[in-house]
Amino acid sequence: MTQLSLLHESMSEALGTLVAALGGPKRVGPMLWPEKSVDAASGLLRDCLNHGRKERLTPDQVIYLLKLGRQAGCHVAMRYLAGECGYTAPEPVEPEDELARLQREYIDATHVLASLVPKIQDVEARIRAVK
Repeated sequence: MTQLSLLHESMSEALGTLVAALGGPKRVGPMLWPEKSVDAASGLLRDCLNHGRKERLTPDQVIYLLKLGRQAGCHVAMRYLAGECGYTAPEPVEPEDELARLQREYIDATHVLASLVPKIQDVEARIRAVK
């Protein structure tokens, strides 16, 4: 297995590492441009990742690549982006962890709502007593 670089000087370089982790331009290019031939799509992707070329990925394409990286367990581009913008390194959230968190929030919210019922009833009783 090829060792992927963890240090990058540009987003294009980090995305290049991500593309390599995903199987290279011949595999990823057609995912971005399915209407193109494999050679045309891979060539366009190489151009988009080359600073010397005018071709660039759209923001949506970058997000798509970041999502593919997340699925593949390759977070180099996301970590590069966070570091360049002054954020701490992001940690991927596993769907099971997110589900457990949402379930805890739901249970907590249910407890809060249940605690409001007697308070509402007390206020209603005081209103009726005044009338």
